[in-house]
Amino acid sequence: MDKQTAFHGTAEQEAKLRAVIDESRSTPGCLMHVLQEAQGIYGYLPIEVQTMIAEGLGISLSEVFGVATFYSQFSLKPKGKHRISVCLGTACYVKGSDKILAELEKQLGIKCGECTEDGLFSIDSCRCVGACGLAPVMMIGEEVYGKLTPEMVKGILDKYKEADHDNQ
Repeated sequence: MDKQTAFHGTAEQEAKLRAVIDESRSTPGCLMHVLQEAQGIYGYLPIEVQTMIAEGLGISLSEVFGVATFYSQFSLKPKGKHRISVCLGTACYVKGSDKILAELEKQLGIKCGECTEDGLFSIDSCRCVGACGLAPVMMIGEEVYGKLTPEMVKGILDKYKEADHDNQ
C-alpha cells in the first residue's frame, strides 16, 4: 500500500507558481512550461499544485493530470534530498542489483518510488547508468557506487545521514 504524503507548500512557493501561471496564461500550449516550472518550485507535482495550475490556466484537472502522468520527467510523489537510483539494467540485474534495491528498501523502510518521511531519501530504479563494468550500480545524486553488495548499503546510507546530522 502506498504511503500518502501530506502536502506542505509554502506561501512563497504558491506566489512563485501563480506568477508563472499569470505570465504564461496567454501563451498557447503553455501547460508543459508551467508544469516544468511548478516541479522546479515544489520538487514534484502533488494534486494541490495540479489543481492550482488547472484553475489558473482555465483547463480541466484531468488535462493537467494527463500531461503530468504521460511524461516521465514529471513526478507526482516527493523526492528526497538524496535521490537514490538503482540500476536494474541487464548487467546490474544479473549481478544482483535486485538485492541492492531490497536492502535499500529494508534500511529506509520505503519502497521503490517512495520518499522517507523525513524527506532525506527517495528510491527509484532505472534501466542503465552506463557503468556496466561496475555492476551492480546505484547512484545517490550524481555519486556512483559500483560493485555493490547488500552489506555495503547501510554504510553508504550512514555516510549521508551523518553528513546531514552534522549540518544541522
